[in-house]
Amino acid sequence: MGFFDGLRRNKKAAATVSEESKKEAEKSDSKDVSVDDSSTEKKEAQADTEQKTEPAGEESNSEGENPEEEDSEEGVDDYDPAYEVDESGFKVTPIKSYSEKKPVQHVVGSTKIISIINQKGGVGKSTTAINLSAALGEMGKQVLLVDLDPQGNTTSGLGVDKSQVTQCVYNALLEGVPLEEIIIPDVCDGLDLVPATINLAGAEVELVSEMARENRLKDAVGAMRGKYDYIFVDCPPSLGLLTVNALVAADKLIIPIQTEFYALEGVTKLLESMKRVKSRLNSQLDIFGILLTMYDGRTTLSRQVAAEVRNYFGAKVFETIIPRTVKLSESPSYGMPITQYDPTGKGAIAYTNLAKEVIERG
Repeated sequence: MGFFDGLRRNKKAAATVSEESKKEAEKSDSKDVSVDDSSTEKKEAQADTEQKTEPAGEESNSEGENPEEEDSEEGVDDYDPAYEVDESGFKVTPIKSYSEKKPVQHVVGSTKIISIINQKGGVGKSTTAINLSAALGEMGKQVLLVDLDPQGNTTSGLGVDKSQVTQCVYNALLEGVPLEEIIIPDVCDGLDLVPATINLAGAEVELVSEMARENRLKDAVGAMRGKYDYIFVDCPPSLGLLTVNALVAADKLIIPIQTEFYALEGVTKLLESMKRVKSRLNSQLDIFGILLTMYDGRTTLSRQVAAEVRNYFGAKVFETIIPRTVKLSESPSYGMPITQYDPTGKGAIAYTNLAKEVIERG
């Protein structure tokens, strides 16, 4: 009997436990339902707020939609078909033939052939050749710039890729090719270029055995008289046959002088060479002007050299002084003259003033 009594007690206890577990389960279900109801209400409230705010968001997107497209449209307006700019910002001048040159808008008078010369390197010959020519071109003059330096700095400084040049001044000197077949027109407003490549490096050796070797450039450039107001020749930093050709071909000389001590020593040798050429080969040769370059007014040396040059050459020295500026050094690396690269800077103003002086001197 005691055994069965124990079973009954266990059965009642089990029934009691099951009833209690059912009650607890019902309570938990009711709690879950209330939680679900509250979360559902929250979700519905969030959905209502999102529906209310969606129109404002759409309006803001429509107002500021595709900002990149707007930027690209603005960039199209800045595009200049006269030249292209590569990834590094270098101006690439397209190589055209002389027949594609823009028509001249004025009557060209007598042509002045001016060689920019100094056998000392680094005094600003190529910088002056590029920027003075460009400044005159922007003033409505027709200018031809002949690069007679085998380094070809003037050619690359105007954005011309020398690897794409098929004929250069070498072909005119050694092969008698007319300049019309070599000229790259409209590298800037009113400015044409006779380019130079590394082929010119061997010209001095090859010219030694040629007849009338000193007159080769004179004959080539002389055919262009009457077509340009000014023809500038950028000379190499030497006193070899190429420089002699430039002296014979020129009517006048512009001599850039860096405002440093060693620049004065080089001018003495240059003047001796000029006198020899004038007495034997070109009796009309004379100095058009002395140009002070790389001037730094903060240094005593620059002021002293400038004063000595003015005392020696007198009125032949240009009133305009070319200052030493970073922008003038940077502009060739972008293939632009300073009047395009930094038109409001000190360098551009100086070369514009120099161009006015050149015009005034006739």
